[in-house]
Amino acid sequence: MKKKLLGVIDATTYHDDLEDLLTHRSLAALPFAGRYRIIDFVLSNMVNSGIRSVAIFPKMQHRSLMDHLGSGKNWDLNRKRDGLFFFPSSIVDNDGNRLGSFELFAANLDFFYRSTQEYSIIANCNTVFNMNFRQILDAHRNSGCDITEIHQKDGGSMEMYIIDTSLFIKLIETRNETGYTCMKDVVHDIHSLYPVCHYDYDGYAVMIDSIESYFSTSMNLLNTDVWKKLFIKEQPILTKVKDEPPTKYIKGSVVKNAMIANGCLISGTVENSIIFRGVTIGKGAVIKDCIILQKCHIKDNCHLDSVILDKDVRVEEGTQLTGTARSPFVVRKGTKQGALMNS
Repeated sequence: MKKKLLGVIDATTYHDDLEDLLTHRSLAALPFAGRYRIIDFVLSNMVNSGIRSVAIFPKMQHRSLMDHLGSGKNWDLNRKRDGLFFFPSSIVDNDGNRLGSFELFAANLDFFYRSTQEYSIIANCNTVFNMNFRQILDAHRNSGCDITEIHQKDGGSMEMYIIDTSLFIKLIETRNETGYTCMKDVVHDIHSLYPVCHYDYDGYAVMIDSIESYFSTSMNLLNTDVWKKLFIKEQPILTKVKDEPPTKYIKGSVVKNAMIANGCLISGTVENSIIFRGVTIGKGAVIKDCIILQKCHIKDNCHLDSVILDKDVRVEEGTQLTGTARSPFVVRKGTKQGALMNS
């Protein structure tokens, strides 16, 4: 397996509906489940499947992503041979919703020429799932097809493809002659010369493409049945390790059905919520059905219901913020709510 499958992650994806959370980061670097980033899922799946060479193609606002992944050490990808590679895109007008743009890959064809892996998997960066690609590679090899597209069982395409690396290179090289701009063009062309097979994946998988899907998928993690489908002991989801002290719960605080990361200070009430690292929640504050990202400070007697606070948000004393499950109230990174706003 080490020499057979090359991992390719398209991290240029952008969705307008997530704009409030993507002003300072790419979608791949969007925080999730208290301590992870969205890209951790596909990257961990590749590593758990024995893939030892992964190329990531980011675009806009990729500093946060590169800071998170670093040398790839936490995924055992800091290697003398193969390992983790970054190829930031210089293509300004690349469509952020078109997975696997051949124009994007063409700028780095030398990397694919040097790759020794016989097959490649091209994947998006924004699907929350836990999959072993070994089984799909076996199915691809046995099928005789040129391309295998991964589908959700009883659902649509997961926008992930296994393809012979030599064919992948050919498609990139001949993009101007064929008119194929991306992998989707090839698999959806009924006149294509390349046989395409489908692999039906029956595990848990959700593509994060809107505020609503981000919020609902996060909230579903509070269901232990969903959590067990996603976080599997034998196939761990890896992430950047940060050493922080345990969370401190002040006398009188109340926590019900919540995920709370390290380094927090909880004095109020937290219910059905996900709290990231280093968050402070003041006395008398009530946090219900919320996602609170890293280092937010919520002062005393605030009431937040169906709210997403991005990193470093400050909520002044007595502030009330309310959203709904379909339309959560989103506060952008580093901003302040309450007090001065209402004065």
